[in-house]
Amino acid sequence: MADWKKLYSEKLKSMDDAVKELPSKASVLVGMAAMEPQGFMSQIHKYRDHFEFLRINSSLNLGHYPFCEEQESEGVFCNDNWFFGPSTRAAVKAGYKIVDYIPNNLNAAGRDRCLGLKEEGEFIVFWGSVSPMQESTGYFSLGLSNVYEQETIEAADLVILEVNDKVPVTHGDSHVHLNDADFIVEFTKELPTIGVLEPSSVEKTIAAHIAGLVDDGSTVQVGIGGIPNAVCGLLKDKKDLGIHTEMFTESMIDLFECGAISNKKKTLWPGKFICTFALGSQRMYNWLNDNPGVLFLRGNYVNDPYVISQNENMVSINTAISVDLTGQVSSESLGALQYSGTGGQLDTHRGAVLSTNGKGIIALRSTAKKGTVSTITPILEAGSKVTVPRQDLDYVVTEYGVAHLRGRTVGQRVKALVSIAHPDFRESLLNEAEKLNYI
Repeated sequence: MADWKKLYSEKLKSMDDAVKELPSKASVLVGMAAMEPQGFMSQIHKYRDHFEFLRINSSLNLGHYPFCEEQESEGVFCNDNWFFGPSTRAAVKAGYKIVDYIPNNLNAAGRDRCLGLKEEGEFIVFWGSVSPMQESTGYFSLGLSNVYEQETIEAADLVILEVNDKVPVTHGDSHVHLNDADFIVEFTKELPTIGVLEPSSVEKTIAAHIAGLVDDGSTVQVGIGGIPNAVCGLLKDKKDLGIHTEMFTESMIDLFECGAISNKKKTLWPGKFICTFALGSQRMYNWLNDNPGVLFLRGNYVNDPYVISQNENMVSINTAISVDLTGQVSSESLGALQYSGTGGQLDTHRGAVLSTNGKGIIALRSTAKKGTVSTITPILEAGSKVTVPRQDLDYVVTEYGVAHLRGRTVGQRVKALVSIAHPDFRESLLNEAEKLNYI
């Protein structure tokens, strides 16, 4: 019988010794969001002199880490991101040449990045947070994220697991074995959490329109923010909803506990929540711990549009920054300035549109900057990144109603989108549409 505890002790290293095992030039891929290895990320800046160049690949940094937020890191560290968080946005805005963005669709994020790094001849390291090891089997849990972590472990030249006893044990394809780790480090810290955003009155109005599009028995994906939270608050009277989502959110617990979610009518994985990562409160993390009703599966499966589409009556609900009059959706940049990332928006939207009786919904407020700017625009601001191409667009919802654009001409789209724009901007939008020869 294998003595996993003994092998664990043989692989256990101090943070200092583990860092010094890294080559002077390497690419380190770390766990995502709440599973970012806080020990590594908070201390790696202390080792500037050890490295020629260290490329750290992450997604949705939640903590504040000197290696990617101080100008002194330029030329030694680079933080390549699949999805910007608050600290990386600040570094980019400050003009530091430390943070870069990796264009991606979530379902292919890990595969494509590892392939790209290998083509560049990079030495690939995985460094991620895990739960304490189960001594009888030698397994750790990846906890709250399985977006790209398993793929990276399989592709990596070196695997370092950062054991944090605050990481919950989750079910699904979220386990990694001691045999697959080269080194173990231990670092205990409370996991990052985010609060539930209280929806505004405008967001509640938008949510009411969306709730009217969700039928009993639908399988639903929702994102994060005031609008999705408001939507979930208005779904409590629905019956037999199911969840197949990129991100598990707090509101899904509430819908389950009130009986709106049963997961019984799902075409795929009936009876189970399906997700690829979770981010929320400590209450959520406790609820997910050892919960067999929630499966954390790989992002390349959960977010595969063709997998998503196998759920009949699939509804994808995402938010946007702006939509132009032909239906191009920008959800990730403010003009040329990268703000967040594509994430799984295009994956889930396309999957829902492909589903039998499915609906892909993009929601946004009709105005921004305290009502001075219309979010429905004649053309996107220069440099804006298109997250959902116009040929994929289905439903657009604002507080003024619903525009169904699938299969419509440009002229028909203009009229539908203007009808849900803020009344203060409708006339100017029509005038611009005429100048652009859209109508």
